Amino acid sequence: MEKRNDQLRGAIYGLAVGDTLGVPVEFMERGTFRIEGMQGYGTHRQPEGTWSDDTSMTLATCDAIRQTGEIDVEAIRSAFCNWLFHGSYAINQVVFDCGNTTGQALVRGYGFADFKANGNGSLMRILPLAFTEADAETIAAVSAITHGHAISVCACQIYIECARTLITGKDLAAILRNRNEAAPFHRLSQLEELEESEIRSSGYVVDTLEAALWSLLHSHSYAEMVLRAVNLGNDTDTVGAVAGGLAGILYGMEAIPAAWLETLRGKDIIEDCLF
Repeated sequence: MEKRNDQLRGAIYGLAVGDTLGVPVEFMERGTFRIEGMQGYGTHRQPEGTWSDDTSMTLATCDAIRQTGEIDVEAIRSAFCNWLFHGSYAINQVVFDCGNTTGQALVRGYGFADFKANGNGSLMRILPLAFTEADAETIAAVSAITHGHAISVCACQIYIECARTLITGKDLAAILRNRNEAAPFHRLSQLEELEESEIRSSGYVVDTLEAALWSLLHSHSYAEMVLRAVNLGNDTDTVGAVAGGLAGILYGMEAIPAAWLETLRGKDIIEDCLF
């Protein structure tokens, strides 16, 4: 259990740092910037070390699991609403970023299931479920709080499978190589062979999943992986967060550069939410 708790901590801090690295350059085109470490302001004009909705919603998921001791969809939805409407799980209770689908779903009380609602808003926050016994149906239900289309649900399920593969110390690269997914996930088995120019890093959930896994397959350290992910451009905070969570599991919290952890704001919030 102690090892599992350490892995959860590494995953959540890894995700938060990846998110934070991407915040200042979100929406910027690949090749127009270069992130090499923590910096502030930029797109959202936030101080250095500030995370966004990706981390806040991940922490909300963690906290709901911590409080209830189970995967309670309504408790998770309530935690999301506390974040969006009251600033819970946000640094200084300031919510400065929220996806349209997520915001609308939380306002109306149920998620979207149409094809257009296949942004990465559930993928970015689903990682804590890898540390529970959640099955595919439960993962789908947690995704569907905001994103209920089959593509978003499947992306979350694949991501949790990948995270659990890393948690158990198995070779994710080999497993991906032998996957035989139908479209739109058919490129997962080819990611090792793809060039950066073939990787998209938009807010479309399939692009985000591919970009994160591609970054993992082409890196050899936590720092290399998250910087590679963020520097892909466009939806930098979410790609950084999704990649960072996996990197935190693979390389451990001790591999996250100390200067980045020192700069990270809101570590007390993280510690209060871990289960």
